[in-house]
Amino acid sequence: MAYNHKAELSKPERFVGGHRLCAGCGAGIVCRAMTRALDEGDKAVICNATGCLEVSSFLYPYTAWEDSYIHSAFENASATCGGVEAAYRALKKKGRIDDTFKFLAIGGDGGTYDIGFQSLSGAMERGHDMTYFCYDNEAYMNTGIQRSSSTPRFANATTSPTGAESLGKRQNKKDLTGILAAHRIPYVAQTTFLGNFKDFHEKAHRAIYTPGPAFVNVLAPCPRGWQYSPELLPEICKLAVETCVWPLYEVVEGKWMLSYEPKKKLPVTEFMKLQGRFRHCFRPGNEWTLEAAQQSVDEQWETLLARCV
Repeated sequence: MAYNHKAELSKPERFVGGHRLCAGCGAGIVCRAMTRALDEGDKAVICNATGCLEVSSFLYPYTAWEDSYIHSAFENASATCGGVEAAYRALKKKGRIDDTFKFLAIGGDGGTYDIGFQSLSGAMERGHDMTYFCYDNEAYMNTGIQRSSSTPRFANATTSPTGAESLGKRQNKKDLTGILAAHRIPYVAQTTFLGNFKDFHEKAHRAIYTPGPAFVNVLAPCPRGWQYSPELLPEICKLAVETCVWPLYEVVEGKWMLSYEPKKKLPVTEFMKLQGRFRHCFRPGNEWTLEAAQQSVDEQWETLLARCV
C-alpha cells in the first residue's frame, strides 16, 4: 500500500507526551515514527537500552509508552529483546498466546555502536525475529556528551575537547550500518527525518514486517551535544543527506540499494557550519580539517555507490 502521510498521522499515538526529552531532540521523533510504522491491531514489546530516551520516557510509575516496555541495561537490550521473542514463539506454539506481537529494541549510539554492540551482533546472528532501531546522536549525550565510536572526526565532545593541542575527536566515525549488513541479515537500512517521513516510515515498516532480524540506523540530532538551535533539526537532517554525510540506503537480502541520490551534492561545510561542535574547524589555520572531512565523505560516498545496484 502506498504511503499516506495523513492516514499515518491519524493513527493513535503509541509514544505519548509528558516525557522529559529536550526540545529539538531526535530520539522522541524516532519513537513516534517507529511505533507509527506498526500495523493497527498489532502489539509490540519495546526493549530500551539505558540512555537519554530511557531516563526521559520512563520513570516508574510514569511512562510515555503505550506498548509493553522493558528497560534493559546499557549493554543488553538486544539480548533482552531476543529472549522475549524466543519466549513468545514458544508460548505461541503451545497456543497460550493469540495476539500478534512485534519485538523492537532501541538504543542510542552509546548503547548500540559501543557498549551494546556485542549483544546486538549476537541477536542478529541468532536470527531472532526482531528489529533494532538505533537513534544515532553521535555521542553519550545522557552522561555529559562524551565521545563514542559514532562521533565524527573533529567533533568537539567532553572527552575529546578542542583546545591548543586538540581539534576534537581524532578518529573517524564507525560504519555500523555496514557492519550490520556484513551479518547477512534479511534487512538493514539507514534513514533520518525528511519531509513527510516517507523514507523513515517505509523502511521502519519493512524492517518490522520482514521475518527475522532487522536493523535500522537513524540519524537523530541532539541540540545540546551538536550545539544547534532546536528549530534547525529538520534543516540539519536535510543537509546530512544532501552532503552525503548520512546517505539513505537499504540492504535487502544482501542487495544494496540507494534510496536517494542528491541532484547536486553539497559540500560538507554546509552541514558542519550549523553546529557548534565543529566551530573550531572554521577558524583560520584549521582549513585542513574541512578538507579532510570532505575527502572522507567523498570516499565513503563513492564506496556506497559502487556497492549499490
